[in-house]
Amino acid sequence: MKNTLLVILLSLTLHNSFSQKIDKSKNELKSGNTSNSSSSSSSSSSSRNSSSNDFGLAGLFVEGLLYVSFYSTIGDYRSENHLYNPLSKYPYFDGESGNFQKDNDSIQYGNLTRFDVENHFLYSNNNLFGNHLKAKFRPFQYFYIQGDYRELIEKNAITNKYSNLSLFQFNVAYDRIRFKKFNLGWTLGATYVGNDVQKAGFSYGLHTDVFAIKNISFNSAMIWSRINGLPVNSFEIRGKYHKQNYFFALGYEHLKIATPNYNYMTFGAGIYF
Repeated sequence: MKNTLLVILLSLTLHNSFSQKIDKSKNELKSGNTSNSSSSSSSSSSSRNSSSNDFGLAGLFVEGLLYVSFYSTIGDYRSENHLYNPLSKYPYFDGESGNFQKDNDSIQYGNLTRFDVENHFLYSNNNLFGNHLKAKFRPFQYFYIQGDYRELIEKNAITNKYSNLSLFQFNVAYDRIRFKKFNLGWTLGATYVGNDVQKAGFSYGLHTDVFAIKNISFNSAMIWSRINGLPVNSFEIRGKYHKQNYFFALGYEHLKIATPNYNYMTFGAGIYF
């Protein structure tokens, strides 16, 4: 009897220690977070019942909030000249410009359309790795469309079988600040998990690029989303070395997909068309 119990405990311990993070993320996303459904419905009904009757004051507050939100997210094109700074051909094409050049330089180089493609290998350990493909289509300086595709792979150390998770992010991105050496903005879009999960959710995020040293830049991006009531978030930070219209990159990515967290070192390359 004692030997049987020891075998059961040992098997459970080994199973937990070698449990697949990717499988756990997928199973949690499929089942969803149902613990807060009843509480959320009751809180929403109570909030409707407790809504204020003072529509005049609420209207002034909403109007002021919309103005502040519009100014902080879109900007004032009447007074902020940097919002008219055009796209550069590629970072450091003139030895100093980042993603944007000074507006008075646009006469020399003209208004541009640009397509950025980059690919990064993700490495956590010998059993957990993946790939991240990113593409940006910039029709002009005002906004761009971005797509991210991550394929995460995990090897089970006991069975030697592989699990994979496909994560897609589709966003419209806007640079609120468009300086020659620095840009900062936000993204809005959707996140989709493929495989046998096949669920999507609304996403939003922030991004920035700093061109501090000649031929070297640093960029970071954060995207938050929820799928089936659970978080699917991403954070990335990279340093890039630019050479003509291509670059090499080294960085770090952190993903939270349902309960599990993933941490990767990354290295890759990209090109500007």
